[in-house]
Amino acid sequence: MSVLFVLIGVSMLVAGGFLIAFLWAVRKGQYDDSYSPSVRILFDDQEKESQKEEKKEQIEKETTKKNHKS
Repeated sequence: MSVLFVLIGVSMLVAGGFLIAFLWAVRKGQYDDSYSPSVRILFDDQEKESQKEEKKEQIEKETTKKNHKS
């Protein structure tokens, strides 16, 4: 029976530790997210696609310049 009291005490200490860690993280801004990461991923893909298109256009310009010089 005394083991039960020890386990309850230890579990209360662990729960208190987790509560303190959670409150500390909230106060430090760990959970502040004004702009969702899932939306940022979508915009990153669009930027990469536009960069690929720009590179293709530059390559096409360079090849047309080389063809006109020849």
